Amino acid sequence: MTMTMSNPASASPYLPRVATVAEACKFTPKEAWFRFEFADGQGIQYAAGQFMEVSVFGVGEAPISICSAPGKRGDLEMCIRAVGDVTNALHTLQVGQTVGLRGAFGNGFDMDKVAGKDLLFVAGGLGLAPCRSFILDALNHREKFRNVTILYGARTPADLLFTKDLEAWAQRKDSTFLMTVDRGDENWKGNTGVITTLFRKMPKVDPANTAAFIIGPPIMFKFAVLEALAMGLRKTSIYCSLERRMKCGLGKCGHCQIRNVYVCQEGPIFNYAEVMRLREGI
Repeated sequence: MTMTMSNPASASPYLPRVATVAEACKFTPKEAWFRFEFADGQGIQYAAGQFMEVSVFGVGEAPISICSAPGKRGDLEMCIRAVGDVTNALHTLQVGQTVGLRGAFGNGFDMDKVAGKDLLFVAGGLGLAPCRSFILDALNHREKFRNVTILYGARTPADLLFTKDLEAWAQRKDSTFLMTVDRGDENWKGNTGVITTLFRKMPKVDPANTAAFIIGPPIMFKFAVLEALAMGLRKTSIYCSLERRMKCGLGKCGHCQIRNVYVCQEGPIFNYAEVMRLREGI
């Protein structure tokens, strides 16, 4: 499944390319969306599930998932949560300012591998960002797949991300979209409860012919996988993203190592059978 792609404009994968903030907006007080354009005009090619190393000059570098539709293009999108020095600095950037981008890194996923199947997307919280790349690829090539079901959960209505996308997905007639929040407010009219409650509201799937993509916090992943297994899905047909302490993106620093696997190189996309083999002392 390895699909690591080289940097088209740099002689070294260690050297970042300059990119400009073309668009930016706040989703929540902690999450912001950015669209970056490469200053060299050469663009980039990447697969769903890959990530970039993003650097703020004078501050540092951090790995961030790509959330835009995959392919060969001149820009890319990211949804970034402010949790440290680099990500907090990114939140201060304005349109026209520059960052450094290295990548794309990681194995990514070729959606043609699951062509002809039912697709089930389960995204929790910020997990919608990397999952969005898979969802957009499937919806942009809707004719390749059978039933498409999207489940999304957030803590509260104020924590919902990509609200324009959520509205568009809810209106589509060729797919099913269900959303929930753990805690509603006085204006919330939708589903309330953890994301696993949506499994009982979704259309039935053919477990032998379904691929599931489950991306979110560890506790959500654990129980969503149990639901998928209870439906009869194969372990090899359940995919997730293990974004584990990645640092260099090149398998050199060892921050993301699990046993003999470097997540930044052999992941972050793994099927559940592979995840089980990576368990550490569980």
